Amino acid sequence: MKSYLGLWIGWIAIILAVFGFFFAPYWLGGGAVILGIISLYYKQKNLAYLSILLGVIALSLPLL
Repeated sequence: MKSYLGLWIGWIAIILAVFGFFFAPYWLGGGAVILGIISLYYKQKNLAYLSILLGVIALSLPLL
């Protein structure tokens, strides 16, 4: 049960980051980074790192 929770949190964070590329990048990208940090607690480290990376990219896109 605990590993599935980490899996779901990681995928939700990735979906937030992808939506952050198109809509409200500060809110959705920031949410993806926060959920990615939370999902680092669980076993799915790759999803956590990917969501943090995508969230940071979504946060930095409006600055370009």
